[in-house]
Amino acid sequence: MKPIIYMLFSFLLLSCNTKNKNDIAQSNDYDKYLITNPTDTTSKYFELWNKKIRPDSMQLTSFGIVGGEYNRYFKETGDISFLKKSEQSLQRAVDIAAIGKEGYLRALARNYISQHRFREALEMAQQAKELGGGLKDSHSLLFDVHMELGNYEVAEEYLGRIKNMSDFGYLIRVAKWNDYKGDLDTTIAFMEKAKEKAVASKNKELMLWSFTNIADYYGHAGRIQDSYQHYLKALALDENNAYAKKGIAWIAFSHDRNPDEAMRILDSITKTYSAPDYFLLKAEIADYTNDDLNRMTNLDRYFYSVQNDAYGEMYNAYNIGLYLEETAQYEKALELAQKEVANRPTPESFSLLAYTNLKMGKKDAAMKIIDDEVFGKTFEPALLYHAAEIYKANGVTDKVKELKGELLGAIYELGPTMEKNIQNL
Repeated sequence: MKPIIYMLFSFLLLSCNTKNKNDIAQSNDYDKYLITNPTDTTSKYFELWNKKIRPDSMQLTSFGIVGGEYNRYFKETGDISFLKKSEQSLQRAVDIAAIGKEGYLRALARNYISQHRFREALEMAQQAKELGGGLKDSHSLLFDVHMELGNYEVAEEYLGRIKNMSDFGYLIRVAKWNDYKGDLDTTIAFMEKAKEKAVASKNKELMLWSFTNIADYYGHAGRIQDSYQHYLKALALDENNAYAKKGIAWIAFSHDRNPDEAMRILDSITKTYSAPDYFLLKAEIADYTNDDLNRMTNLDRYFYSVQNDAYGEMYNAYNIGLYLEETAQYEKALELAQKEVANRPTPESFSLLAYTNLKMGKKDAAMKIIDDEVFGKTFEPALLYHAAEIYKANGVTDKVKELKGELLGAIYELGPTMEKNIQNL
């Protein structure tokens, strides 16, 4: 019996080593970044300028600087109150500025983009363009806003106006354009050029943005090791970067199929970072491990968070998904989906409207929306999955087969919880 036991032990040991060898997320690479301390949301610099602001203040410089600091605190904490305070400061700067007003308008527009108030952002961007100063910056901003609104032809026009292959801002935007067109190789090529420029500039903010964004693109392309290394590069610059940690958690979950490690990483983030969507990811992982208590706890934390009116329209897309899949509140989902289409007529918004119609039993209406507004106009796997479900319900088997092949190649992006659903198409 002993030789058999030894052979069995050796086989199990070999299996464990093989699994570890294939895992990409290695805790010894990032454990030092998981010991997070609360973000310091004040500084002597901030206090100096904040003290200059009074109810009747005309200190234009103070409002601009304080608004920028509040925006930084929002990025570092996920606390929506800082984004709203930034908006208030920037709005005051716009109100009182006589010189350089276009710069404050652009800053306010970007604040509105963060809040998903895209039509207001467009209004601010157009005002900035009309004032004339910093025209390249206004054209860049208008490209961004029109992409968010689904005005792709107009966005392309503005992209042409800022063309400069040696400019970081142009490179990241032409990368985004090619991603929209579904050309991932070209997207990555431009992002790599942008990353080189960011590194050469030694600008920490540009480097962080480049590392995390190219990490995302590498993940889409199946280059998971490259993705992982760039999230680590981001953490080497900013040890509290929640987005990079979330990226590593996704690798642990979706590639390595190590939900416990993914949850450990996310638990470390949510101690000090409060964006609601992190709780949804934790709920998804708990669902994968059949941990119903943890799943419901995190869903409750999400719903509690988004009750804050300050979030406005920011989480509409997430809420629609939950109304459809968790609470069966189809009328609420329909109301929100119609609002999203009105505010932001993109393939994503139409896909949510179509999927809501499917859940309500209106499969013909759902397919018309998909045919008219989604199919052939997006390469996002989540939207293609909605399309596949709708075509399946309508018996359009050829398109289901076509989409199923694409979706099987995108399981890493969609996550392990979706694998069975795709197989069943």
